[in-house]
Amino acid sequence: MIKKNKSLKDLLLIHELAFIFLILLAATSGAIGIYLWGNSSQESNRINSLVTEVQQTRGDLYRQMKELFDAYFLDDLGAHAEYNNFTISVEKHFVQLKKITVGNAEKTAIDDLHASYKEFVFETSSLFDQGKGISNDATKNAIKRSLNSGLETGLFKRYEDILAHTESLLSQKQSELDKQLIDTKRISTILLVIPLILAVLLLMFSRVFLKRAIVKPINGVLKATAEISAGNLTHRAPEEGVAELAAVSKAVNDMADQLGLSQEALVRTEKQAAQGLLVPMLAHNIRNPLASIRAVAQVMDDPENSTETNEYLLGIINTVDRLERWTGALLAYLLPLKPQPNNTSFKDIIEGALAPLQQKIKEKSIEVLLPSWRKNNTIFTDQHLLEQVIYNLLLNAIDASSKAGKLEIRLNIAQQVYELQLLDNGCGMPFTPDPSAISAPTTKRFGTGLGIPFAFKVCDALGGELKYEARPEGGTVITILLPKTLNSASNQFM
Repeated sequence: MIKKNKSLKDLLLIHELAFIFLILLAATSGAIGIYLWGNSSQESNRINSLVTEVQQTRGDLYRQMKELFDAYFLDDLGAHAEYNNFTISVEKHFVQLKKITVGNAEKTAIDDLHASYKEFVFETSSLFDQGKGISNDATKNAIKRSLNSGLETGLFKRYEDILAHTESLLSQKQSELDKQLIDTKRISTILLVIPLILAVLLLMFSRVFLKRAIVKPINGVLKATAEISAGNLTHRAPEEGVAELAAVSKAVNDMADQLGLSQEALVRTEKQAAQGLLVPMLAHNIRNPLASIRAVAQVMDDPENSTETNEYLLGIINTVDRLERWTGALLAYLLPLKPQPNNTSFKDIIEGALAPLQQKIKEKSIEVLLPSWRKNNTIFTDQHLLEQVIYNLLLNAIDASSKAGKLEIRLNIAQQVYELQLLDNGCGMPFTPDPSAISAPTTKRFGTGLGIPFAFKVCDALGGELKYEARPEGGTVITILLPKTLNSASNQFM
């Protein structure tokens, strides 16, 4: 499975979303910390207010006791009025306490404290009423003893016990609050540290990501462009990183491939152009002397000559004919091909190609196996071009075959194409033919290497295909695929 590179746009969007997430997380952590700290501070202020109000009720209660003692022991006439003022002040404290109490435990403690205070006020107020109009010293002394002993050990002690319980409750809550403040501080610190850690991780990831997905691929593209501009068209840019850079690398590699093909085509065109200028001149200058040499050899051919002389003359004529064929093949390969199709048959084409090769076939005692010709082996093609191709291919097969070898020709007729196969049992081809090559390697002493390229060119011009395959038992299979009807639009090929 091909791994698809992520787009830079998508990665930037993910990075921005991660950054926004960190900002929101930091803001949320700060808000939670502030909220927890605010609640703890508010609770601390409330408890402090409760403690303050409770202490003030105690202070006012002590002042009421003082006014009560002043009224009895010092006969202070304004003590009762001051007593009532402190009563009003204490009641205001209890009203405030009830407003800021939270929870049943606090409310119960304050209510008990308030009830105890009301009982104290009720008892002491009656003492003020009892003291009015009493002139008997013994009665007054009894009331004073009651104030010194009963009031302090009774009502006031009970109030102190309830007050101590209330203060203990508030102290316990204050301790819990202090612990809560410590926990809040720890939680707030953790909540603030987490975004910082994530920010550092995001920074490290961004650095690694930029280096691996952007910087490294860009360096690869720059290196590839430098290598390609220097002429190294085989160098390739690594197609990695984000999708955009991978696309750029692929475009650079495709450009290098196209440049390589263009360079090969340019070199091939330049060679062919140079040969096209040189070969006609050479062919003209060679053919005239060859014609003269052949004419002289034919004139000198006389039955009265010795056998050795006639063999030399025949060798001269054969050599001239061979050079003439090479020159013709060279010109045919370099000049544009203009197929001139007509209705013909494979039987005529094969027999025409074999006719000039009969002497070679007899010399090497090669057995030629022909197909059983059918009536429907007709084809619309250029007979002379195809005959020349088959002649060259058969000549190569005969040269590659050993004496008493076997050469088989097969014809398979499909619905749309003809399949012509040439099979030999020779030594096989030492190379794989290249359809785009200007010339092919040759093992012949005087070979030009143009036979195979010419065959490829003619097959292409005729709308067909040429294939070479090695036989497992030795030798070569040459397959020519030709359409039953030649496309008339392709009448000129370079």
